[in-house]
Amino acid sequence: MLRFLCRTLGFLFLAGGFVALVYDGARSIANNGLRVTPLSEVLFTLFKDKASALQAGVEGLAPWLWNLLVLPLTLAPASLLGLGLGAVLLWLGQPAREPIGFLTRP
Repeated sequence: MLRFLCRTLGFLFLAGGFVALVYDGARSIANNGLRVTPLSEVLFTLFKDKASALQAGVEGLAPWLWNLLVLPLTLAPASLLGLGLGAVLLWLGQPAREPIGFLTRP
């Protein structure tokens, strides 16, 4: 069940990353320059109310965490994060491999 969930989420993140990559490519062609969509823009579009409270919530737990981890992650391209997370989830959801060199018959 866990493998199925990992593979399903992996395919969804891969599809979302690919859509974001195509969207960024179309924007780049239209604007005659490289344009990428940061993760913060996607989060603000999806979760308008809770995205503004994210910084206050993270700084309330650990003030150093915002500058070291969360801020660079929100400035990263959304397409690369989606593709990377999807690939990792697909890798985690793959079935176990049979060992090589062991007899299967008695």
